[in-house]
Amino acid sequence: MSHAESEQSLVNDTKPKLLIVEDDAGLQRQLKWCFDDYEVLMAGTRNEAMALLRRFEPPVVLQDLGLPPDPEGVSEGMTTLKEILSVAPQTKIIVVTGNHDRDNAVHAVSLGAYDFYQKPVDTDVLRLIVSRAFNMHALELQNRQLREAQYNSPFEGLIATDEAMLKVCRMVEKIAPADVSVLILGESGTGKELLARAVHAQSTRRDGRFVAINCAAIPEQLLESELFGHEKGAFTGAVKQTIGKVEMADGGTLFLDEIGDMPLSLQSKLLRFLQGRVIERVGGRQEIPVNVRVVCATNKDLHGLISIQQFRQDLYFRIGEVTVNVPPLRDRPGGATVLAHSLLRKFGGVHGRPKRGFTEDAIAALEAYEWPGNVRELENKVKTALIMAEGSLITAMDLALRESVDGTLLFNLKEVRTRAERQAIRQALSITDGNISRTAELIGVSRPTLYDLMEKYGIRAPQ
Repeated sequence: MSHAESEQSLVNDTKPKLLIVEDDAGLQRQLKWCFDDYEVLMAGTRNEAMALLRRFEPPVVLQDLGLPPDPEGVSEGMTTLKEILSVAPQTKIIVVTGNHDRDNAVHAVSLGAYDFYQKPVDTDVLRLIVSRAFNMHALELQNRQLREAQYNSPFEGLIATDEAMLKVCRMVEKIAPADVSVLILGESGTGKELLARAVHAQSTRRDGRFVAINCAAIPEQLLESELFGHEKGAFTGAVKQTIGKVEMADGGTLFLDEIGDMPLSLQSKLLRFLQGRVIERVGGRQEIPVNVRVVCATNKDLHGLISIQQFRQDLYFRIGEVTVNVPPLRDRPGGATVLAHSLLRKFGGVHGRPKRGFTEDAIAALEAYEWPGNVRELENKVKTALIMAEGSLITAMDLALRESVDGTLLFNLKEVRTRAERQAIRQALSITDGNISRTAELIGVSRPTLYDLMEKYGIRAPQ
């Protein structure tokens, strides 16, 4: 039986698992005694370490850089480090180096190691480092679970952690059940169609079709036919009767994207439909009743277009019974960083090698950049970085962004503290399913203090 196999037969699931990769038998015994509070998995080679890692998925690995067949060098240790992170990128690896080998330790951290420790072994210090690694792994796991829960919400694909977007989401939740027309305003790339789909998904029409049409992408002479359909022989090339988008959406939701680009001649026909809820196909005379909810979106200034008579004011009031303003990414403090991590998880297994996160300079650059293309631009940059990045962490250079000017703080300390407190309370309440006692314990405050903070930030416990 191999060393790894003998360890597997002794594993106990009641203790946290710690994988120790060390080829020195004497040091193995010392470390096993030192970490008797953990279920220690012991490996002497890279192959044994990888077998135990795949079988038991230990959260933390304590690894010597000097491993056979290169016990005096670090080549095998660095290879082991890279292989562990490629298989389990969330693992916290603490590398152990010689007393005068700081450069290799720092290089290991740059490759993705959590921390390093230099021999000779001080068991008290090493216990503290390992304990902190387990705590960090647990916190990151809780955060990932919380974010995954957000992905399974009715707002599919939409990540909202800042106050501006949370306000938009609360508004959508209120208006979705009411059968009113909705106008969504926002810059290109802010997620207007995702919000339109959320309105549909939470409405009484959710079992009907969601039909979308981009008014800016279709030539003017074809747009009327796309919307209302046409009869056979209505124009050259109309060889059969065709149903339009409005009719297709009967019983569901019609999403008119880029409504600000709709020609004036067609605006009057759309207004007539919204007033009477009947259509006539191009080339036809029969009035066809259609029961559809209309949601529109645009990045244009409709008031400005109305003032120069490029958009009908009466149509504006028809399509905008409720108006939702979507903030651009630059006006959402912390939003770029949260979205970047979400995109990293979404695309990490598809583009390039798995990445564990972003460096400090990358986070500073994400928050400092203006994002003229909003979320769509951020998605493109993260995809590119996943392909181009060499290390396990994505840098500002990988994102093709520059760091914040002069390295200055992006927010004052009061804003940072307020935002951190609010987000920590929300996350803790979600993790504990609204249990106030457990939430107070989790964030390290008393119950009265937690109640005061919840009142201060207007946070309610989930029901």
